This record gives sequence, structure tokens and C-alpha cells, in this order.
Amino acid sequence: MGGCFSKPKPVEVKVELSLLEKEKDVDGLSPNGKASPFADCRPNGALGHGSDDDSTPPPLYHKARDYVEASVCHVKDLENGQMREVDLGSGRALLIKEHGEFSAMAHKCPHYGAPLVKGVLSKGHVRCPWHGACFDIATGDLEDFPGLDSLPTFQVRVEKDKVIIRANKQALQSQKRSKPMARCSAVINSSSGFSHVLIIGSGPAGLVCAETLRQEGFTDRIVMCTKDRHPPYDRPKLSKSLESTAEQLRLRSMDFLQDHDIELLVDKEAVSIDVKTRSVTFEDGSRMEYKKLFIATGSKPKPMVYNGKDVRNVFHLRTPEDANSIARLANNKNAVIVGTSYVGMEVAAALTDKAHSVSIIGIESVPFKKALGEKVGKAVMKLFEVNRVKFYMLNEVSEMIGQHGQLKEVVLKSGKVLRADVCVIGAGSIPATGFLKQSGIHMDSRGFITVNKMMQTNADGVFAGGDVVVFPFPPRHNKKVNIPHWQMAHVHGYGDGFDDVIIQGDLDELRFVAFYTRGEEVVAVASMNYDPIVSRVAEVLGSGKTIRKRDVETGDISWLIDKGPQ
Repeated sequence: MGGCFSKPKPVEVKVELSLLEKEKDVDGLSPNGKASPFADCRPNGALGHGSDDDSTPPPLYHKARDYVEASVCHVKDLENGQMREVDLGSGRALLIKEHGEFSAMAHKCPHYGAPLVKGVLSKGHVRCPWHGACFDIATGDLEDFPGLDSLPTFQVRVEKDKVIIRANKQALQSQKRSKPMARCSAVINSSSGFSHVLIIGSGPAGLVCAETLRQEGFTDRIVMCTKDRHPPYDRPKLSKSLESTAEQLRLRSMDFLQDHDIELLVDKEAVSIDVKTRSVTFEDGSRMEYKKLFIATGSKPKPMVYNGKDVRNVFHLRTPEDANSIARLANNKNAVIVGTSYVGMEVAAALTDKAHSVSIIGIESVPFKKALGEKVGKAVMKLFEVNRVKFYMLNEVSEMIGQHGQLKEVVLKSGKVLRADVCVIGAGSIPATGFLKQSGIHMDSRGFITVNKMMQTNADGVFAGGDVVVFPFPPRHNKKVNIPHWQMAHVHGYGDGFDDVIIQGDLDELRFVAFYTRGEEVVAVASMNYDPIVSRVAEVLGSGKTIRKRDVETGDISWLIDKGPQ
């Protein structure tokens, strides 16, 4: 888990946090290991191969010209447990040797393009070095999030001590594929006011729900509605790539969704739910009934109190249009960032080589103090200060001052006045669950929906996931937790809180790993320029083993970097 910070080229720095999931509850799991709360809906369809625009479906007819074959190495060039990126002429592949057997698949993680050769190979799967996505080396199937796509695999044979790979050229170029999905077998009228499964929200939780149902053979109607105007897109990238369009950020195209009979309704905001009649009412006055409902509306910006809210050029980064406007208005101008969360800090990093000045306002003494600890926060702060970013910590905004309606100054409660042509507010978020207040669906005092281990709410047929829920986390004795993070929206699990941080490496050089402990146990880890340590820890913890505080206090973590506890 984590975010990416880029200082001015050519240096790039990442902070990563691992989602440490030691206990996997298998009750009620589907054949591929995913929970199936919709099991009573009929999965009676034959599976059909599907793909996005640039994914590769298996060809119906094998033509020689569609394939490339190459000898890539001698049989003794790789030891067991080793991986190598090899060139086939028409593209590159990842060659793997484990237990004396060779296998080959795409060499890039389809999430953000990380080189898998730098990842972790263990027990029949490869884990991405950046964000921990996991792939089966035999099938290429995605086993652990983040991301939506699996990897194409390639034929490998050994002849006269030479390792030969045969690969589809299109698969080599695409480097990804989607899992087989069923189609809807029912005759559907798009104007019908009923859906077997209705999904509110088109973020990762909602999208994964829809695709998983189709992958599991579900053949009834699926409708996904969103208040957004765009098909599903990668919202975390907004703060990293301010100039990207919705098209460039998209997760799935409209064609992909239509090909798999996933109906998407954009500009469709839910305003109320009646659990007795099993119906949802939308802002435009329309109404839809459901058999099963999945709520994945995510979060919305936390309201901030200040004077001058009518001043323009003040943004909460929510859409590609927001991001594009920020980039345009900040060009050679003065940018002010309110908040030292991932969003605020990533926007600041993206603007360091664009804006004339970048100022950051935070209520804590250092960025990320609560999330990553003071030591890591100071190291990140130093990185930004080297790149001419000014911090105004232990401070808050008092007023936005404009001229002819356009932002000109930001006044702090300390009295300091900052010149500002654009301001980005990233001061936290709250669950987008206001429309549920009269529904009878249980929420806690903060507005988070309470669910059980199967993501079920108290209302019959109503499920929820992603940023809007608090859920029982087994490693913390089933304490109800909320983790508003992209990977958690794909699959839930995280270390809840820490009481100490053990740093190994060099904070000044920004090459370190931070182990977060609670009592005598490591519950989370973050790193900078230390790949693939986070994925290694996730692999160790995911196997059911415990890393103790004493294991990482010694200063020698070679046992973990090499192969983990035995």
C-alpha cells in the first residue's frame, strides 16, 4: 500500500506500505478464492473469453505468423528460484525457474508497469515489487490485488539444453489479459427498472464486484451506476499525473463493459435507498429495484471551515477535469497545497517542476506523522524542501482572498499571507454515505457502513465495500477497521495502528525500510528505494508467519531480503 512521489527528474522516489494479511478466512469462498455473497444468484452461463481494448483474447485459430519462437538461454543459466527478463525479438517475457521447471509470462505488472523480474518469486507465484499484486506463474492469473488484469503465459520447452519460448506476438505487446467472463443470458430491456445486482459506485470495489461476478459465471443483469461522468478510471493517478485525461486514466472502456454485459449508468447519483422495497432512488427522479445491492460510493472531501469560499481556483482533486485545471493554473504560478496526506503531497511533487512556487500547509509537525511516523515524515519533508517546497506546519487556513473572483492570497491562522494562484485542498475525507441516513442501514458515528466478514450489512440483500465500510480484521482480533486505500477497495486487510517504528537503512539518503510494530509484532512496513522489501514482507506475513520486533531490531535483515524466516 502506498503512494508515489516524484521529485524533479531524473530521480523518482516511492513510499510503499504493505497490507499485511496473515489470516485468510476461507468460509464461503468461491472456487477461485473470492468471497461469493451472491451465491444464491444463478451461475448457469458458459464462460467466454473477454478482453479490454489492448488486452489479448486467446486466438480461435492458431496461425504461425501470429507467434514468435526464440532460444533465450542455456538450461543451466538459471538456478531454481531465479527469474530473468528475456528478449524474443517481438517483445520481452519473464522466464522463471522453480523446482526444476521453466515457465514464462509477461514481464510487466499490468497495474502500473513494474518490472516483475525485480519482484518476489515464491511457491508458484510472483509478487510485484511496487504494490504487491500477485500472479500465478503457471496460469498468469491475478491472485492478489491491486489491479484488474492477469498476465498472458507462454509455452516453454527445452531442446538440446536450450530453453525455447513460443509466444503470441499480440500478447507480448499487450502484456496483460482479462480473465474469462460469462455473458448475461437474460433478455434485458435497458429501460427496465429492475436489476438482479445493482452496484452504486464505479471505483475499484464496484468494478471488481461486477467483473468477479461475471468471472464466476453469473449470467443475470448487472447494473453499475455512478455520479461521475466518465467510465471507471484510476483516481489515485490524478495526483501523480495532473495532465492526464479520463481516457488515459481509464480502467475499463465502455466497449469492454458492454462486451461483458455490465451496464454502466454515468451521471447517476443515488439519493436514497428503501431496503423494504429493495429500491434505489436517483437524483434525476428515476428508481430501480434490485435483488442484491452493493454500495461502493467511496469517500468525499472533508469540509474545511474558512472565509472566502466563493473564490475561484480552489480545488478538491476529484476528477480529471480538476487535475487538468490545477496543472494549467499552476504553470509558472504560485500553488498552495492544504494538507499533508498522500493526495496533497503527491500534487505538490507533481507541481515542483511546473509551478513558480509550491507551499504546503499542514496541521501536524511533519507530513505523514500519524500514518508513517515522525522519522519517515521528516525524511519526506527533507526531500521536498531540497526541491524548493516551503512548509507551513502546525498551521491552518483562515481565509482565501480573491481579486475579481480569482484566488490571490491564502491567509493562515498564524497571520502569514501566502501568494496563491491556485489552491488544492487535501485535508482528509469522509465516507460518501449521507444518502443512507434514512435507509436503516447501520453506520457508525463517523458515517462508515458496518459489515461482517462477507461484506454484508444489517439489511437483507445489501452489501458494501471499499472506503465506505468498517469491517472485522482477523489479525487485530476482528476489530472493526476502515482503510481508505486503493488496494483495500480491491481486497480488505491492514495493520491497524502502531506504537513503534524500527528504521533500517539510511533516512538521509532516502533508502530505508520502516517496520511498524504493535507490541512485539510487526504489523506494517513502508519503504523508500528498497524494492522489493515490502512485497517480501507481504509474502512472509501472507504465509501465516509472524515477524517479531526483535527480528528487525538487530540491523541485519538479510534473512528477510534473501528468503524470509524459515
